Amino acid sequence: MTQSPLTHPTETPLRRIRIGIDTGGTFTDVVAFDEDSGELISTKTPSTPANPADGFINGMHKVLDLLGATGADVTAVCHGTTVATNQLLEGKVPELGFITTEGYEFILEIARQAVPDGYGNSYFWVKPPRIVPADRVKTVGGRFDFEGKQVRPFDEEGAVSVARWFRDQGIMTIGVCFLHSYANPEHELRMREILRREHPGVVVSISSDVLREYREYERSMTTLVDAAVKPMVSSYVANIQSRLKEFTGSGQTNQGIGTQASTSIPFYIMKSNGGVLSADEVVHQPITTVLSGPAAGALGAALICGRAGFDKVLTCDGGGTSTDVSVVLGGEPTLTTEGTVGTYPSKIPMIDVVTVGAGGGSIAWISREGTLKVGPRSAGADPGPICYGTGGVEPTITDAHLMLGRIPPHLLGGEIPLDLAAARAGIEDLAGRLGLSPDACAAGILEISAWNQANALRQISVKRGLDVRDFMLATFGGSGSLLACRLVDILDLAGVVVAQNPGNVSAFGLLTVDVRNDYVQTAVCKHDRLEYASVEKTFGELTDRAGEALDAEGFARADHHFIRTADLRYFGQAFEVRVNVPEAVVDADFADTVATTFHDAHRALYGYDFRDDARQQVEWVNLRVTGIGPIARPVLTEIATATDSANVSAERARTGTRGICFDPADGYVDTGIYWRPDLRAGDELRGPVIIEEYGSTAPIHPGFTVRVDAYGNLVITKESAK
Repeated sequence: MTQSPLTHPTETPLRRIRIGIDTGGTFTDVVAFDEDSGELISTKTPSTPANPADGFINGMHKVLDLLGATGADVTAVCHGTTVATNQLLEGKVPELGFITTEGYEFILEIARQAVPDGYGNSYFWVKPPRIVPADRVKTVGGRFDFEGKQVRPFDEEGAVSVARWFRDQGIMTIGVCFLHSYANPEHELRMREILRREHPGVVVSISSDVLREYREYERSMTTLVDAAVKPMVSSYVANIQSRLKEFTGSGQTNQGIGTQASTSIPFYIMKSNGGVLSADEVVHQPITTVLSGPAAGALGAALICGRAGFDKVLTCDGGGTSTDVSVVLGGEPTLTTEGTVGTYPSKIPMIDVVTVGAGGGSIAWISREGTLKVGPRSAGADPGPICYGTGGVEPTITDAHLMLGRIPPHLLGGEIPLDLAAARAGIEDLAGRLGLSPDACAAGILEISAWNQANALRQISVKRGLDVRDFMLATFGGSGSLLACRLVDILDLAGVVVAQNPGNVSAFGLLTVDVRNDYVQTAVCKHDRLEYASVEKTFGELTDRAGEALDAEGFARADHHFIRTADLRYFGQAFEVRVNVPEAVVDADFADTVATTFHDAHRALYGYDFRDDARQQVEWVNLRVTGIGPIARPVLTEIATATDSANVSAERARTGTRGICFDPADGYVDTGIYWRPDLRAGDELRGPVIIEEYGSTAPIHPGFTVRVDAYGNLVITKESAK
């Protein structure tokens, strides 16, 4: 296990507890890890959409009470937040200004001239509004070429005029992206100085800080997205930091993931790339948090499934508002720099996640054509599904599960009672308008939801050239396991893995991630003209920047770990393939090794390569360095093994029988209900059965078998697959 670089402050805490908190649309999930004993404690508390910080603080109080601990025992809090994600998905961006190079004022309008996939889009698609309207785009003279050499000097007078124009218009958030500033940031740095002098209080993002990579449109958009979310993320982080002080008192000193001391509990935010960063640093690069929550879930599931012996996994994180899916290969979630959030491209390293509006709170409705639809609109936590009894009036996926008996008449082990009669009345009303029986209507809601999730899984796998039949499905989140068996049927998956406490896997994932920073520099050059000294120098500069960031996080130099990669392509191609780069002196052998790795990766991705064709030259495009500060990860422990007869062993966990409708044609079937904490390793059950626990439920359909493995995971497979 990787050792944490924790040191003890002068006032040593009685215990060393690290807490992960993931804020979802319906519930805020909390997992606490005692670093000394290895104990893990999980709980949930309702989310508070009006002020997400309230749910965060409530979760802190709840888990500390369960542990009998205080804030003085907490060494760090890691948080997965959807603040930036939700702001972008809902289109709630502030009035933005954009400053670019003279002559490039319509770069946002031109974009990539790409029309989204789909039948008829070439005729009917309407381009969405740009993130910055044309009348709020200003240009400044001056230009560098792609090698960073000045072609025209910076227009100081024009820059001052532009800064004053934005000041007079009252536009307080501005993105700056000059042509080829990835090669030389001098003009952007000067523009920022002028903006801060002429327009006090302005929030500025410059592309050379956000993304030192070529492709002007993507770099401009990423910079503007960073600027757009910066005020809200900064406010949210500052709010939580101030409220965390109530747990320690003004005189308490804590030390967190690194070795830096703080008068409050050290606070870290999950990044989209699978690492965490201190809250003080996140406010300077908020773009890195746009997929904060989904990334944590993918990492937690990867660790759990890897320990269970599965290296090809599709993850399915079902929450109250949406479902997030990703791919895990060899124990690591796949990364991309071609991601989008809503309609906004964000060219930063992020775990490759696809999101679909199919969560427990997704609303069932009737289209103008008279057909049943489900989502993407959600009842969320407020007012919630009809069965919550908190004001919801539209039937949801949760109401359908409750009516068919697939979930118990309560949530969180009885903390939240559910109103079955109200759910039934809502679905009966919808069924009457559709001309269906209530059971058929409820089953139809779940079938549509299953296909929505299956299509997202296809997008992340089949469209990437992966054969889903080789993959296990890891389901987690409060609603993630409810349709697991149906997804196996639709996609012909190998099976399903349901971790212990699946509703808290994302919060658990927050405790498994290292501090991680990514740095990139575009350096386009053909392979046969590669300047080895220049490549060595660039890698060195990027490594120095990564090391300085880890120093600031409190990690000793001996604990720093660096990963080098490069983006290569065949000359004339539009997109690159990222490959690992060895830790070695940059010379001819080094370059040839990287080129061979590229040929191999290209063949694996596309089925061909040009390694033996001298006419097809390899081109180097981007050099990258990732700096990693390692932490101590929770160790998954094995559970007790069943010692009684295999035929009766699982009966110890049986709590009763309930009528469940798996298929309206078969009606309601008396089905055994089992309490998961009482199951043991080696227990095996044949469907239909329902397995319940504190935060989630797993319906096992007829024709499926569930086995409990050594770590307490439920491993579900089709009997016919045996």
